[in-house]
Amino acid sequence: MDGWQIMEQAGELARRGEAFALATVVWRQGPSSGQLGARAIITASGDLHGFIGGACAEPSVIRQARQVIADGKARLLLLGRSEQFGDAIPEGMTVVPISCQSEGALQVYVEPVVPAPHLVVVGVSPMAVALADLARVLGWRAELRDWTEFSAADADERSMVVVATQGHGDEEAVEQAVAARPAYLGLVGSRRRGAAVLGYLADRGVPQDQLDRVRVPAGLDLGRTAHAEIAVSILAELVKLRASGQLGPAALSMPQPPAEAAAAGEPAEVVDPVCGMTVTAGPEGRPLQHDGTTYYFCRAGCRSEFESSPASYAKRETRC
Repeated sequence: MDGWQIMEQAGELARRGEAFALATVVWRQGPSSGQLGARAIITASGDLHGFIGGACAEPSVIRQARQVIADGKARLLLLGRSEQFGDAIPEGMTVVPISCQSEGALQVYVEPVVPAPHLVVVGVSPMAVALADLARVLGWRAELRDWTEFSAADADERSMVVVATQGHGDEEAVEQAVAARPAYLGLVGSRRRGAAVLGYLADRGVPQDQLDRVRVPAGLDLGRTAHAEIAVSILAELVKLRASGQLGPAALSMPQPPAEAAAAGEPAEVVDPVCGMTVTAGPEGRPLQHDGTTYYFCRAGCRSEFESSPASYAKRETRC
């Protein structure tokens, strides 16, 4: 893909609500396969689309990009051998050692692209319309659905759903909403009305743990308020919950942090004992067993060097 195709794909990913990172080569020292202005998209799962460098640079950029997605902070990477740069490294730059045989170097700017929060408002009352409009002012992706048109397919675990049908299809809308398991589900109505709706759904066999996640009444308690002010109270609650992290990474459109991803079964990251690069502890890491320990390498040359003199490297710490 060329640069413009990458940007088109980035726009499509953003429209689908997927978090990703955009990597751009901003400086190169030849010889290097990475070229100025080259771009690539890296997804939260580590898939790369585009080209920013060869076999040495690519895995390092992917690794850093996944961390950028997780913490939401951009990084300027300096990729090369540490002896190439000495003390002339600007403050704030992340140095990533790579043992590229071409002896080239790259600077890559990696920025997170986190989709806007997704809000689904079920209902067509003036209050529901006001809530959707206010959310769009914040830059959120806000959708308005009549209860007859709403289904669990309209939301997912990253969505926030507010059922504001105000007596018209409350039960049906909440039943569809809980099936989507959104990060937030609120019902506009009194506590008495909420108890009736949830009791009806419990009798229908909806699991209690799902019903317990329904917030009713939705919104902060601002006392006696007009319809438009109820919309403000609901949006205020959503902003407060997101800012405090109570809705979790899902509501922030963020993937699992690396530590949680590793706990979920993803391959661990280790250090190549020869060159010091961080590599994945999997088949692509060219595993080699020595004295009961498995070592991993960034390239065949490092593995060969280890094999020729294992005593020189075997005692080095290999875990990240």
